[in-house]
Amino acid sequence: MAEAPSLGHLVTALQVQGVVDPAVPGNAGRRGGAGPSDHRALTIDGVTVMVPVYNAVSQASPYHLSLEPDGGVALRSDGALLSTGALGSDATPPVYATTTPPQPAFYGLSTADGIPYKSIALLHARDVLATTLLQTCIRFRNRAEACQFCAIEQSLDDGRTLVRKTPEQVAEVAEAAVRLDGVKQLVLTTGTPNSDDRGARLMAETAAAVKARVNLPIQGQCEPPADPLWYGRMKAAGIDSLGMHLEVVEPEVRKRILPGKSELGLEQYFAAFAEAVAVFGRGQVSTYLLAGLGDSAASLITCSQRLIELGVYPFVVPFVPIAGTPLEAHAAPSTAFMVEVYTAVAALLRASDLSSGAMAAGCAKCGACSALSLFEQQL
Repeated sequence: MAEAPSLGHLVTALQVQGVVDPAVPGNAGRRGGAGPSDHRALTIDGVTVMVPVYNAVSQASPYHLSLEPDGGVALRSDGALLSTGALGSDATPPVYATTTPPQPAFYGLSTADGIPYKSIALLHARDVLATTLLQTCIRFRNRAEACQFCAIEQSLDDGRTLVRKTPEQVAEVAEAAVRLDGVKQLVLTTGTPNSDDRGARLMAETAAAVKARVNLPIQGQCEPPADPLWYGRMKAAGIDSLGMHLEVVEPEVRKRILPGKSELGLEQYFAAFAEAVAVFGRGQVSTYLLAGLGDSAASLITCSQRLIELGVYPFVVPFVPIAGTPLEAHAAPSTAFMVEVYTAVAALLRASDLSSGAMAAGCAKCGACSALSLFEQQL
């Protein structure tokens, strides 16, 4: 019998290849919109991860979810049992315990004027609330300028969300999510508005409203504002950690994948990272690196090392092709490629004073869209 994969390798394979999901009950995730898109949550061996289930890659996956006769959930690869609700990782060979997180209770509520709470914010993973404050972007409608993987307006076009969430709406939902579902952190992201603050003002206003109602750690995510004074303003308003996302690294890949956003060069981003770390502290600033869009493993690892030295957490995530975007037919990275990058970056993190668990809030702390934290924990 073949040796069962480690949890890190299994999660990597699932996030790269996706899972065939025949409508297994639970928190079923969503299609389109700001990330994670075309995903659903699974809890495997106590670790909640987001796996693609709605895109083309997942429909051809060897991994299948099924509902068992006892009501539990099983995960199989080409018929071989990998994960079930009945066993744990101490089984021989390892068969990981798996569940599908239930729909959160706050999804059943609406504001006084009839807006469903789930149109304002969504549960990501097990205890992370997230919202996109502005569900559009100055570049999105011009595909010559738009990030080629972006699906930010899909959920808006489907009527599942609002174009602009007010600070009061987000604060109301955040309070309910903490009270009813035990949410422990909030992620605020935004499409880029037509203003020099790049969304920092929205972050600050919303964070202040949330902190006035509930003491919840918050990460804000936006492009680097033109005026670095916004870092201090966001921090003072209640943003505990900050994400500013490179996505891709090599100049030619950036021009192809991020034609508009790449006008702000890599060195300008690194200057912004230094300014942000000076305000938020080492390990409280992070950036997404989307692996599989053309950057070599060496480029991703070298960039990660530079980020870590600066005090920025490199949140490496496999690229997931999203239906309805220009890159919907783009290949996902291979499991071997992701394992190579994860292993190297995790070693750099273990040798540093940075860790995903030490972040106050944010995608890297949640970790559900990447297996990096599982490799980070390996000795």
